[in-house]
Amino acid sequence: MNESRRSFLKRMVLGSFSIPLIEHQAVNPGLRGEEGRGKSRMNYRRLGRTGLSISEISLGGSPLPEWPILLQSIERGVNYIDTSHTYQNGNSERRIGRLFEEVGRDKVFVGTKFHLRRNWSRESIIQIVEGSLRRLGSETIDVLMIHGASEEKDLTDERVLSAYEQMKKQGKCRFTGISCHANHHKVVKKAIECGRYDVIQLGYNVFDITESKNEIEKYDDYLGASGIRHLIALAKKNDVGVIAMKVLKAGGKRQNLKKYETGGFSIFQMMLKWALQNPNLSSVVTEMLTFNQLEEDLAVTGQELTSVQKKALLKYVAENSQAYCHMCGICESQCPSGVKTTSILRYLAYHEGYKKRGRAVRAYSRLKKQETASSCTDCGRCESVCPYGVSIRENIHRAHLVLS
Repeated sequence: MNESRRSFLKRMVLGSFSIPLIEHQAVNPGLRGEEGRGKSRMNYRRLGRTGLSISEISLGGSPLPEWPILLQSIERGVNYIDTSHTYQNGNSERRIGRLFEEVGRDKVFVGTKFHLRRNWSRESIIQIVEGSLRRLGSETIDVLMIHGASEEKDLTDERVLSAYEQMKKQGKCRFTGISCHANHHKVVKKAIECGRYDVIQLGYNVFDITESKNEIEKYDDYLGASGIRHLIALAKKNDVGVIAMKVLKAGGKRQNLKKYETGGFSIFQMMLKWALQNPNLSSVVTEMLTFNQLEEDLAVTGQELTSVQKKALLKYVAENSQAYCHMCGICESQCPSGVKTTSILRYLAYHEGYKKRGRAVRAYSRLKKQETASSCTDCGRCESVCPYGVSIRENIHRAHLVLS
């Protein structure tokens, strides 16, 4: 970690930071009444120009929780579920389809995704989406996203745009969007400014708490050390809905971080509260796999982050930031050997944080040999340009050992 960043974090821990708080309102999303909300009252926010009013805490579908928990989440006011055609080999979409039958299609919004892989085409996109519609048992998808968009050029590719246009005309999807795991400073900005996408889903968490003026000067096209808040504000300005993912990324499978508990709130609750205080977000999507996790997450609805909790979060960031990759893509773009450092670090997070070894191994196996850590020459270029001081070489070599 460079000295300026370390000093900044130290000052922040001792002092305070703030983001304008949103006025939380429990509004009727037009889908369900106020009854049956359980112990906490869900709040809803407008999803940009889609006009959809979605729960500020949404449910992640990779994986979905067991059936009783899934039903309880809807009963408690969750009305948006994020999934993909690949999640649980399509079973995530199938279970959402069963949910539609159980509670009614008008009770739940769904966002699903398609990949642009290998020799993709307009026809392959439509084929993937039609498969999703069959599994969902639905005539339409509320938000259809490109999964893991990482190239600016793909967003305005005629094959993508014509596929979207046809499916919207046929009523197969209502709104368009992207999810972005890497290179967000270029891809998300392009998606917002081209005017063709209604929803952006991107990683945003407490590690985006700081920004560095040095990196703005060093990288003309970059928006700060993470720049995520600027991107979210830009989306809001253009009336593009923003859903935050990876909000609990540092926690992964919610390992024991009890030492950071403050005022009866877990570190995970504080992470959610920190994200939700951003007024430009529409929702945060999180996996809630147990009844305890469901109660833990929904309890923060409408709760403000206290100054003591802010300090606890900053302490956590200061102690763990060197191990956390922000997926900005700078290291990968600067690697002289062409190693896919950002992707590899993400796969390592799947394995170590989320305990999704199978998914991590499959993803790593799709890389070309020259893109894997075996091609790393230990030149150190990646770490010299990383705004966060992440131990990139050590982590990608560890990933190669456990995922090969």
